[in-house]
Amino acid sequence: MTSVTIIGLGAIGTAVAKAFVAAGHPTTVWNRTTAKAAPLVELGAVRATTIQEAVSANSLIITVLTTFEATRAALEPAAAELAGRTVITLNSGTPADARENAAWANKHGAEFLAGAVKNVPSAVGLPDTLLYYSGDKAIFDRYEQTLKVLGGDTVHLGGDPDLAALYELAVGGTLLPSLLGFFQGAALATSRGLEASTMVRYSQKWLEMIVQLLPSLAQTIDTRNYSNPESALGLFHEGIAYDHEIGREGNLDVSWHAPMHDLLRRAVAEGRADQSIAALIELLRKP
Repeated sequence: MTSVTIIGLGAIGTAVAKAFVAAGHPTTVWNRTTAKAAPLVELGAVRATTIQEAVSANSLIITVLTTFEATRAALEPAAAELAGRTVITLNSGTPADARENAAWANKHGAEFLAGAVKNVPSAVGLPDTLLYYSGDKAIFDRYEQTLKVLGGDTVHLGGDPDLAALYELAVGGTLLPSLLGFFQGAALATSRGLEASTMVRYSQKWLEMIVQLLPSLAQTIDTRNYSNPESALGLFHEGIAYDHEIGREGNLDVSWHAPMHDLLRRAVAEGRADQSIAALIELLRKP
């Protein structure tokens, strides 16, 4: 059982620490707010009183903070203790931030992997929970079985240390627009005295349909052949009027649609109405 130190005990960090303790891994924890460690100590974790003590305790250091900058700030006082250890980050940030963190860790003699948890805290440790990592494959191979404690769907994306951050932002870009669409629908339903919960079954089916379209859309994008659409761009353009009409009927603020409407209008102006909706990627790409 690999011994591990967890730095950062927010919702995800606490879930990560609990998963390691439950799996029998000797686990040291540290957080600026020491009270957050108390429940984990009761479960069997060891609380480090300083960041230096936390880093020195084990060869494997997993940081679960908000950003790469916050990770560097937390580890900086213990930089001298990092040599010969492995730092794995589970936080948000840009690919550039990940590259900077990798260089910073290497400068201090530490190995580095960047990772991302693609789920909510309660899913940490489940067999189908996805986590992906990037960086030196030899490091990943050494700790793969340990990392699978956090989720059975554990993936190595490649040797570049910034790939986990890149994929996190690439995949995560669907979250807020999808949620806003659901929230708008809930606002419309509740404006009629209906409960938002009545939408859930139908929204789930709709999202499943979108999931089924993704492989085909991805192939269309990769080949850049938009001439055989399952969903024509022009149909979405015609729907602009309905977005505004339902806003008036439901007394909703639908202004968040404006950038998407602008993309659709520009695409039609370029003669793309009969192309796949995937052709919008050509407008998102800057020259």
